[in-house]
Amino acid sequence: MAYSFILRVLFLYLCWVGLAVAENEKVIKIAYFSQELAPPQSLSNLDPFIKDKGFPGAQLGVADNNTTGRFTGQVYAIDEIAVPVQGDTYQLFKDKVLNKYAFVISNLPAAELEKISELAKPDQMLIFDANTSDDALRAKCLPQVLFILPSRAMRADALAQYMMKKRWSKWFLVVGPAKEDELYAAAIKRSAKRFGIKITAEKKWEHTFDARKTEQSDIPTFTQAGDYDVLIVADEQGAFGEYLDYRTWIPRPVIGTQGLIATAWHKTHEQWGAIQMQNRFKDKIGRWMEEADYGAYIAVRAIGEAATRTGSVNLADIKAYMLSKDFALQGYKGKPLSFRVWDGQMRQPVLLAAPRSLVAVAPIEGFLHPKTELDTLGFDQPESLCK
Repeated sequence: MAYSFILRVLFLYLCWVGLAVAENEKVIKIAYFSQELAPPQSLSNLDPFIKDKGFPGAQLGVADNNTTGRFTGQVYAIDEIAVPVQGDTYQLFKDKVLNKYAFVISNLPAAELEKISELAKPDQMLIFDANTSDDALRAKCLPQVLFILPSRAMRADALAQYMMKKRWSKWFLVVGPAKEDELYAAAIKRSAKRFGIKITAEKKWEHTFDARKTEQSDIPTFTQAGDYDVLIVADEQGAFGEYLDYRTWIPRPVIGTQGLIATAWHKTHEQWGAIQMQNRFKDKIGRWMEEADYGAYIAVRAIGEAATRTGSVNLADIKAYMLSKDFALQGYKGKPLSFRVWDGQMRQPVLLAAPRSLVAVAPIEGFLHPKTELDTLGFDQPESLCK
Protein backbone atom coordinates (compact mmCIF):
# COMPACT_ATOMS: atom_id res chain seq x y z
CA MET A 1 0.00 0.00 0.00
CA ALA A 2 2.75 2.42 0.97
CA TYR A 3 4.70 1.48 -2.15
CA SER A 4 1.66 2.22 -4.35
CA PHE A 5 1.21 5.58 -2.63
CA ILE A 6 4.85 6.51 -3.25
CA LEU A 7 4.51 5.63 -6.94
CA ARG A 8 1.41 7.83 -7.26
CA VAL A 9 3.18 10.74 -5.59
CA LEU A 10 6.21 10.29 -7.86
CA PHE A 11 3.97 10.14 -10.92
CA LEU A 12 2.20 13.37 -9.95
CA TYR A 13 5.54 15.06 -9.27
CA LEU A 14 6.91 14.08 -12.71
CA CYS A 15 3.72 15.34 -14.36
CA TRP A 16 4.10 18.64 -12.51
CA VAL A 17 7.75 18.92 -13.60
CA GLY A 18 6.77 18.14 -17.17
CA LEU A 19 4.09 20.85 -17.15
CA ALA A 20 6.51 23.34 -15.62
CA VAL A 21 9.12 22.61 -18.29
CA ALA A 22 6.50 22.85 -21.04
CA GLU A 23 5.35 26.23 -19.77
CA ASN A 24 8.93 27.51 -19.85
CA GLU A 25 9.82 26.07 -23.26
CA LYS A 26 11.12 28.55 -25.79
CA VAL A 27 10.41 27.75 -29.42
CA ILE A 28 12.91 28.48 -32.19
CA LYS A 29 11.24 28.38 -35.61
CA ILE A 30 13.40 27.79 -38.67
CA ALA A 31 12.37 28.08 -42.32
CA TYR A 32 13.99 25.84 -44.90
CA PHE A 33 13.61 27.73 -48.19
CA SER A 34 14.48 26.02 -51.46
CA GLN A 35 13.53 25.81 -55.12
CA GLU A 36 12.61 22.53 -56.77
CA LEU A 37 15.07 21.39 -59.43
CA ALA A 38 14.38 19.79 -62.76
CA PRO A 39 16.35 16.55 -63.27
CA PRO A 40 19.64 17.45 -65.01
CA GLN A 41 21.02 15.74 -68.08
CA SER A 42 23.34 13.36 -66.29
CA LEU A 43 26.45 11.86 -67.80
CA SER A 44 25.94 8.59 -65.93
CA ASN A 45 22.87 6.55 -65.06
CA LEU A 46 24.78 5.34 -61.99
CA ASP A 47 24.20 8.66 -60.22
CA PRO A 48 20.52 8.94 -59.23
CA PHE A 49 18.83 12.33 -59.19
CA ILE A 50 18.18 13.18 -55.53
CA LYS A 51 15.26 15.57 -55.38
CA ASP A 52 15.38 16.29 -51.64
CA LYS A 53 19.08 17.06 -51.09
CA GLY A 54 19.41 19.27 -48.05
CA PHE A 55 16.16 19.06 -46.13
CA PRO A 56 16.80 15.63 -44.56
CA GLY A 57 20.01 17.04 -43.12
CA ALA A 58 18.10 19.95 -41.63
CA GLN A 59 15.58 17.54 -40.10
CA LEU A 60 18.38 15.52 -38.50
CA GLY A 61 19.85 18.75 -37.12
CA VAL A 62 16.51 19.66 -35.58
CA ALA A 63 16.26 16.23 -33.96
CA ASP A 64 19.75 16.63 -32.48
CA ASN A 65 18.94 20.14 -31.26
CA ASN A 66 15.76 18.94 -29.58
CA THR A 67 17.71 16.23 -27.76
CA THR A 68 19.69 18.97 -26.02
CA GLY A 69 16.69 21.26 -25.90
CA ARG A 70 14.89 18.91 -23.52
CA PHE A 71 17.35 19.97 -20.83
CA THR A 72 17.45 23.68 -21.68
CA GLY A 73 13.76 24.35 -22.24
CA GLN A 74 14.27 25.06 -25.95
CA VAL A 75 12.22 23.51 -28.74
CA TYR A 76 13.20 23.61 -32.42
CA ALA A 77 10.76 23.42 -35.30
CA ILE A 78 11.44 23.59 -39.04
CA ASP A 79 9.08 24.35 -41.92
CA GLU A 80 9.94 23.45 -45.51
CA ILE A 81 8.94 26.04 -48.08
CA ALA A 82 9.72 24.98 -51.65
CA VAL A 83 9.37 27.16 -54.74
CA PRO A 84 8.21 25.31 -57.90
CA VAL A 85 10.73 24.88 -60.71
CA GLN A 86 9.49 27.94 -62.59
CA GLY A 87 8.14 29.74 -59.53
CA ASP A 88 8.85 33.27 -58.32
CA THR A 89 11.40 32.87 -55.52
CA TYR A 90 11.35 36.52 -54.54
CA GLN A 91 7.58 36.75 -54.20
CA LEU A 92 7.16 33.48 -52.31
CA PHE A 93 9.89 34.47 -49.88
CA LYS A 94 8.11 37.78 -49.36
CA ASP A 95 4.74 36.08 -48.80
CA LYS A 96 5.73 33.00 -46.78
CA VAL A 97 8.98 33.80 -44.94
CA LEU A 98 9.54 37.52 -44.47
CA ASN A 99 8.50 38.77 -41.00
CA LYS A 100 7.54 35.20 -40.02
CA TYR A 101 10.95 33.63 -39.32
CA ALA A 102 14.15 34.95 -37.77
CA PHE A 103 16.24 31.98 -38.95
CA VAL A 104 16.19 30.82 -42.57
CA ILE A 105 18.20 28.06 -44.26
CA SER A 106 18.57 28.72 -47.97
CA ASN A 107 19.01 26.04 -50.61
CA LEU A 108 19.00 28.38 -53.59
CA PRO A 109 21.38 29.30 -56.42
CA ALA A 110 23.56 32.34 -55.76
CA ALA A 111 21.51 34.74 -57.90
CA GLU A 112 18.23 33.81 -56.19
CA LEU A 113 19.80 33.99 -52.73
CA GLU A 114 21.09 37.48 -53.45
CA LYS A 115 17.58 38.58 -54.44
CA ILE A 116 15.91 37.38 -51.26
CA SER A 117 18.73 38.70 -49.07
CA GLU A 118 17.78 42.20 -50.18
CA LEU A 119 14.48 41.75 -48.31
CA ALA A 120 16.09 40.56 -45.07
CA LYS A 121 17.12 43.20 -42.54
CA PRO A 122 20.18 42.12 -40.52
CA ASP A 123 18.48 42.82 -37.18
CA GLN A 124 15.36 40.81 -38.11
CA MET A 125 16.58 37.77 -40.02
CA LEU A 126 19.65 35.57 -40.39
CA ILE A 127 19.95 33.49 -43.57
CA PHE A 128 22.21 30.44 -43.69
CA ASP A 129 23.39 29.69 -47.22
CA ALA A 130 23.62 25.89 -47.28
CA ASN A 131 24.00 25.52 -51.04
CA THR A 132 26.37 27.90 -52.84
CA SER A 133 30.14 28.16 -53.13
CA ASP A 134 30.07 31.49 -54.94
CA ASP A 135 33.02 33.77 -54.10
CA ALA A 136 31.40 36.87 -55.60
CA LEU A 137 28.37 36.50 -53.34
CA ARG A 138 30.61 36.27 -50.27
CA ALA A 139 32.48 39.38 -51.42
CA LYS A 140 29.25 41.41 -51.24
CA CYS A 141 29.65 41.54 -47.44
CA LEU A 142 26.04 40.65 -46.59
CA PRO A 143 25.54 41.01 -42.81
CA GLN A 144 22.27 39.05 -42.95
CA VAL A 145 23.84 35.94 -44.56
CA LEU A 146 26.20 33.28 -43.20
CA PHE A 147 27.79 30.87 -45.68
CA ILE A 148 28.04 27.22 -44.63
CA LEU A 149 29.72 25.32 -47.48
CA PRO A 150 33.32 26.00 -48.55
CA SER A 151 33.70 28.64 -51.23
CA ARG A 152 35.29 27.84 -54.57
CA ALA A 153 38.43 29.62 -53.34
CA MET A 154 38.58 27.36 -50.28
CA ARG A 155 38.16 24.25 -52.41
CA ALA A 156 40.83 25.36 -54.87
CA ASP A 157 43.25 26.21 -52.05
CA ALA A 158 42.67 22.79 -50.47
CA LEU A 159 43.60 21.07 -53.73
CA ALA A 160 46.59 23.36 -54.24
CA GLN A 161 47.97 22.62 -50.78
CA TYR A 162 47.85 18.88 -51.39
CA MET A 163 49.40 19.25 -54.84
CA MET A 164 52.25 21.28 -53.32
CA LYS A 165 52.81 18.56 -50.73
CA LYS A 166 53.08 16.05 -53.58
CA ARG A 167 55.27 18.48 -55.57
CA TRP A 168 52.87 18.32 -58.50
CA SER A 169 53.26 21.96 -59.46
CA LYS A 170 52.56 21.93 -63.22
CA TRP A 171 48.87 21.95 -64.10
CA PHE A 172 46.90 21.53 -67.31
CA LEU A 173 43.55 23.32 -66.86
CA VAL A 174 40.46 22.20 -68.81
CA VAL A 175 37.44 24.51 -68.54
CA GLY A 176 33.86 23.63 -69.42
CA PRO A 177 31.41 25.89 -71.28
CA ALA A 178 29.17 26.86 -68.35
CA LYS A 179 29.42 30.12 -66.40
CA GLU A 180 30.03 28.13 -63.20
CA ASP A 181 32.97 26.41 -64.88
CA GLU A 182 34.56 29.79 -65.56
CA LEU A 183 34.09 30.77 -61.92
CA TYR A 184 35.70 27.55 -60.73
CA ALA A 185 38.58 28.07 -63.16
CA ALA A 186 39.09 31.60 -61.80
CA ALA A 187 39.39 30.16 -58.28
CA ILE A 188 41.92 27.60 -59.54
CA LYS A 189 44.02 30.33 -61.17
CA ARG A 190 43.96 32.37 -57.96
CA SER A 191 45.17 29.37 -55.96
CA ALA A 192 47.88 28.56 -58.49
CA LYS A 193 49.24 32.09 -58.21
CA ARG A 194 48.95 32.02 -54.42
CA PHE A 195 50.93 28.79 -54.02
CA GLY A 196 53.44 29.24 -56.84
CA ILE A 197 51.92 26.63 -59.16
CA LYS A 198 52.36 26.96 -62.91
CA ILE A 199 49.44 26.43 -65.27
CA THR A 200 51.34 25.13 -68.27
CA ALA A 201 48.30 24.89 -70.56
CA GLU A 202 44.63 25.83 -70.59
CA LYS A 203 41.96 24.59 -72.98
CA LYS A 204 38.24 25.11 -73.35
CA TRP A 205 36.12 21.98 -73.69
CA GLU A 206 33.78 22.55 -76.62
CA HIS A 207 33.21 19.02 -77.92
CA THR A 208 29.78 17.65 -78.69
CA PHE A 209 29.12 14.17 -77.44
CA ASP A 210 29.20 10.87 -79.16
CA ALA A 211 30.41 8.75 -76.27
CA ARG A 212 32.40 6.29 -78.38
CA LYS A 213 34.12 9.05 -80.36
CA THR A 214 34.83 10.99 -77.18
CA GLU A 215 36.48 8.03 -75.49
CA GLN A 216 38.49 6.80 -78.47
CA SER A 217 39.51 9.98 -80.22
CA ASP A 218 38.52 13.34 -78.73
CA ILE A 219 40.09 13.04 -75.27
CA PRO A 220 43.51 11.62 -76.25
CA THR A 221 43.85 14.28 -78.95
CA PHE A 222 42.49 17.07 -76.75
CA THR A 223 44.86 16.28 -73.86
CA GLN A 224 48.02 16.58 -75.92
CA ALA A 225 49.22 19.70 -74.13
CA GLY A 226 52.89 19.16 -73.45
CA ASP A 227 54.10 17.89 -70.11
CA TYR A 228 52.20 18.49 -66.87
CA ASP A 229 51.83 16.86 -63.46
CA VAL A 230 48.03 16.87 -63.13
CA LEU A 231 45.01 17.66 -65.26
CA ILE A 232 42.64 19.94 -63.37
CA VAL A 233 39.10 20.09 -64.69
CA ALA A 234 36.42 22.74 -64.20
CA ASP A 235 33.12 21.01 -64.98
CA GLU A 236 30.58 21.77 -62.25
CA GLN A 237 27.70 20.43 -64.35
CA GLY A 238 29.32 17.01 -64.74
CA ALA A 239 29.03 17.23 -68.51
CA PHE A 240 32.38 15.71 -69.48
CA GLY A 241 34.78 15.55 -66.53
CA GLU A 242 34.16 11.89 -65.72
CA TYR A 243 35.37 10.90 -69.20
CA LEU A 244 38.88 12.31 -68.68
CA ASP A 245 40.32 9.85 -66.18
CA TYR A 246 42.36 7.03 -67.80
CA ARG A 247 41.91 8.49 -71.29
CA THR A 248 44.47 11.32 -71.33
CA TRP A 249 47.35 11.26 -73.83
CA ILE A 250 49.91 10.90 -71.04
CA PRO A 251 49.20 9.12 -67.74
CA ARG A 252 48.31 11.86 -65.28
CA PRO A 253 45.86 12.14 -62.35
CA VAL A 254 42.66 14.18 -62.73
CA ILE A 255 41.61 16.62 -60.01
CA GLY A 256 39.10 19.45 -59.64
CA THR A 257 35.37 18.97 -60.09
CA GLN A 258 35.98 15.31 -60.98
CA GLY A 259 38.65 12.82 -59.97
CA LEU A 260 40.11 14.09 -56.70
CA ILE A 261 37.57 16.65 -55.46
CA ALA A 262 37.48 19.16 -52.60
CA THR A 263 34.24 18.98 -50.65
CA ALA A 264 32.65 19.73 -47.29
CA TRP A 265 31.37 16.15 -46.92
CA HIS A 266 31.79 12.80 -48.64
CA LYS A 267 30.46 9.29 -48.16
CA THR A 268 34.02 7.94 -47.70
CA HIS A 269 34.64 10.12 -44.63
CA GLU A 270 34.70 8.08 -41.41
CA GLN A 271 37.08 9.86 -38.99
CA TRP A 272 36.27 11.93 -35.88
CA GLY A 273 32.86 10.36 -35.36
CA ALA A 274 31.80 10.85 -38.98
CA ILE A 275 31.01 7.15 -39.39
CA GLN A 276 28.32 7.41 -36.68
CA MET A 277 26.89 10.45 -38.47
CA GLN A 278 26.95 8.64 -41.81
CA ASN A 279 25.15 5.62 -40.34
CA ARG A 280 22.53 7.67 -38.49
CA PHE A 281 21.68 9.56 -41.66
CA LYS A 282 21.59 6.44 -43.81
CA ASP A 283 19.42 4.55 -41.33
CA LYS A 284 16.98 7.45 -41.16
CA ILE A 285 16.89 8.56 -44.81
CA GLY A 286 17.97 5.46 -46.72
CA ARG A 287 20.80 7.05 -48.70
CA TRP A 288 24.23 8.58 -48.21
CA MET A 289 24.52 12.08 -46.77
CA GLU A 290 25.29 14.55 -49.55
CA GLU A 291 27.12 17.85 -49.21
CA ALA A 292 23.85 19.81 -49.28
CA ASP A 293 22.50 17.63 -46.44
CA TYR A 294 25.63 18.31 -44.40
CA GLY A 295 25.35 22.06 -45.06
CA ALA A 296 21.75 22.17 -43.84
CA TYR A 297 22.57 19.98 -40.84
CA ILE A 298 25.46 22.23 -39.79
CA ALA A 299 23.32 25.36 -40.21
CA VAL A 300 20.67 23.97 -37.84
CA ARG A 301 23.31 22.76 -35.39
CA ALA A 302 24.95 26.20 -35.40
CA ILE A 303 21.65 27.73 -34.32
CA GLY A 304 21.27 25.08 -31.62
CA GLU A 305 24.81 25.50 -30.31
CA ALA A 306 24.49 29.28 -30.02
CA ALA A 307 21.02 29.04 -28.45
CA THR A 308 22.24 26.52 -25.89
CA ARG A 309 25.33 28.51 -24.95
CA THR A 310 23.46 31.81 -24.62
CA GLY A 311 20.30 30.33 -23.09
CA SER A 312 18.39 32.58 -25.47
CA VAL A 313 16.13 32.27 -28.51
CA ASN A 314 16.66 35.91 -29.46
CA LEU A 315 18.19 36.54 -32.89
CA ALA A 316 20.55 39.27 -31.66
CA ASP A 317 21.96 37.08 -28.87
CA ILE A 318 22.38 34.00 -31.08
CA LYS A 319 23.96 35.93 -33.95
CA ALA A 320 26.37 37.77 -31.65
CA TYR A 321 27.53 34.50 -30.12
CA MET A 322 27.95 32.82 -33.52
CA LEU A 323 30.27 35.62 -34.63
CA SER A 324 32.23 35.69 -31.37
CA LYS A 325 35.56 34.01 -30.62
CA ASP A 326 33.76 31.68 -28.19
CA PHE A 327 31.69 29.94 -30.87
CA ALA A 328 33.01 26.48 -31.75
CA LEU A 329 30.86 23.85 -33.46
CA GLN A 330 31.87 20.23 -33.78
CA GLY A 331 31.42 19.19 -37.39
CA TYR A 332 32.95 15.68 -37.47
CA LYS A 333 36.07 16.96 -39.26
CA GLY A 334 38.69 17.07 -36.54
CA LYS A 335 38.67 20.79 -35.84
CA PRO A 336 35.84 22.99 -34.53
CA LEU A 337 33.96 25.09 -37.06
CA SER A 338 33.43 28.82 -36.67
CA PHE A 339 32.48 31.87 -38.72
CA ARG A 340 34.73 34.50 -40.24
CA VAL A 341 33.40 37.79 -38.97
CA TRP A 342 34.44 39.75 -42.05
CA ASP A 343 32.43 37.88 -44.70
CA GLY A 344 30.26 35.35 -42.84
CA GLN A 345 32.04 32.31 -44.29
CA MET A 346 32.23 29.24 -42.07
CA ARG A 347 35.85 28.25 -41.58
CA GLN A 348 36.26 24.49 -41.70
CA PRO A 349 38.49 21.65 -42.87
CA VAL A 350 37.93 20.62 -46.50
CA LEU A 351 37.91 16.95 -47.49
CA LEU A 352 39.92 15.78 -50.50
CA ALA A 353 38.16 12.69 -51.76
CA ALA A 354 38.41 10.25 -54.64
CA PRO A 355 35.24 8.40 -55.63
CA ARG A 356 35.84 5.57 -53.16
CA SER A 357 38.43 6.86 -50.67
CA LEU A 358 39.25 9.87 -48.54
CA VAL A 359 42.74 11.00 -49.62
CA ALA A 360 43.49 13.93 -47.30
CA VAL A 361 41.96 16.70 -45.22
CA ALA A 362 43.01 20.33 -45.74
CA PRO A 363 44.55 22.47 -44.42
CA ILE A 364 47.53 20.24 -45.13
CA GLU A 365 50.18 19.99 -42.42
CA GLY A 366 52.91 22.60 -42.91
CA PHE A 367 50.69 25.43 -44.16
CA LEU A 368 50.76 27.88 -41.26
CA HIS A 369 48.74 30.95 -40.26
CA PRO A 370 49.21 33.44 -37.38
CA LYS A 371 45.66 32.82 -36.05
CA THR A 372 44.28 29.54 -37.38
CA GLU A 373 45.43 27.21 -40.16
CA LEU A 374 41.81 27.06 -41.34
CA ASP A 375 42.27 30.59 -42.66
CA THR A 376 44.87 29.34 -45.14
CA LEU A 377 41.83 28.20 -47.15
CA GLY A 378 39.96 30.86 -49.10
CA PHE A 379 40.01 34.62 -48.70
CA ASP A 380 41.76 35.65 -45.50
CA GLN A 381 40.82 38.89 -43.72
CA PRO A 382 43.58 41.04 -45.34
CA GLU A 383 42.38 39.86 -48.79
CA SER A 384 38.75 40.75 -48.15
CA LEU A 385 37.09 44.13 -48.62
CA CYS A 386 34.49 43.15 -46.00
CA LYS A 387 34.79 44.51 -42.47
